[in-house]
Amino acid sequence: MDVTKISREFLDALLSGAAPVPAEGLAALRSHALERANALSVPTTRDEEWRFTDLAPLYRLALKRPLDDVPMPSGEAIAAWIAEEVPTRLVFVDGRFSPALSSALTAGRTPELTVTTLAAAMASADAVVQAHVGKLAGVDDDLFAAVNTAWLRDGVFIRAGRGAAGGTIHCLFLATQADVVQHPRVLVVAEEGAQVALVEDYVSLQEGAYCVNAVVEIAVGANARVRHVKVQRDSAKAFHLATTAVSVQRDGFYGNLAVTFGGRISRNNISIRQDGPGTEFELDGLAFIDGRSVADTHSFVDHAHPHGRSRQLHKCVVAGGAHAVFNGRILVREGAQKTDSTQENRSILLSDKAHVDTKPQLEIFADDVKCAHGATVGQLEAEEVFYLMTRGLSEGTARNLLTYGFAADIVNRIPIASIVKSLAARLLEHTGGQEIA
Repeated sequence: MDVTKISREFLDALLSGAAPVPAEGLAALRSHALERANALSVPTTRDEEWRFTDLAPLYRLALKRPLDDVPMPSGEAIAAWIAEEVPTRLVFVDGRFSPALSSALTAGRTPELTVTTLAAAMASADAVVQAHVGKLAGVDDDLFAAVNTAWLRDGVFIRAGRGAAGGTIHCLFLATQADVVQHPRVLVVAEEGAQVALVEDYVSLQEGAYCVNAVVEIAVGANARVRHVKVQRDSAKAFHLATTAVSVQRDGFYGNLAVTFGGRISRNNISIRQDGPGTEFELDGLAFIDGRSVADTHSFVDHAHPHGRSRQLHKCVVAGGAHAVFNGRILVREGAQKTDSTQENRSILLSDKAHVDTKPQLEIFADDVKCAHGATVGQLEAEEVFYLMTRGLSEGTARNLLTYGFAADIVNRIPIASIVKSLAARLLEHTGGQEIA
């Protein structure tokens, strides 16, 4: 099998028709991204950043653009995925924005908050979009970010103006077609003192193979606060590749909570850059996978200024023949004194064939810091199982209950009750829910 030929054919299919058009002032950005995408090679296990995750199954797919004439799903068909307590919602179906399924957008209604599509913002030559899109998610060395940017046509644009309390915005990305690739894009700008929350939610309405290639850029201003929840509930045959790039200014806060279920292969790249002193970051993650799934999380926290604080807890529950990967890198640059940073990866293996590769990293070039990291990989604690059995539970129920509690610790941190309820039901389903309930 000629891997190089297959990879080139895959990349050619991704880029077919992606030539930029001179519109909205972004032609140069798309043109540069297309140039870089054509110059870069697809990642393989020979690349250090991808050595634990083999994308060969993705490269064998004959992916195409989603069809535009496929009917949109009805509101009833997606009711189970709607967070009713979140009034502001943008819904994209196979990459296409659906006004009928979306609600409470604010474009043009208020100077404090803008929630609209990127296409609408670009058409109006929004200066904030022009100043931020493509500035955080670099394309020079990231093939998939380059492909996404080359295809940049639409997406989500959220701007919380100075001092605004923007509330929560639910961005729901639905997959209804098989053998297609979609390129979701989200841009969030929280200006000085603003507060806003983003829920980035991926759901499949069909069981075939497809690819999501997503890019999220978030600019957090001075003393602003952004909470970001990502939920990935793609089909078992889906491929999910995602880049999240964040910049946080002086005294700003950014929280990221990512939950991954299913997917044939998923890869989340999270990069947070400290652009001023006194910032705070929280990163929580859960990968709950089985079968042949691969869930790979790569995070990079760049402490470049004094008095930065970061906390990271990533959990993995791995069953069947699944494979979880965690690579967390924390960089404390020279001059970033008084940095306080911790990172922990905890993983549970539920079968003899389950596999976890974990690589927490600390790189410290300042001498007045408090930093720690650690990783544990193992089975459920025998003492805890035995304790529950002494309280009348069967061994199977005891193991299910402990597994549920381990995972629910992350899920319960999501501030949207309906999403917590939906994910908890899925956890129960995967941990013998009838017995636990």
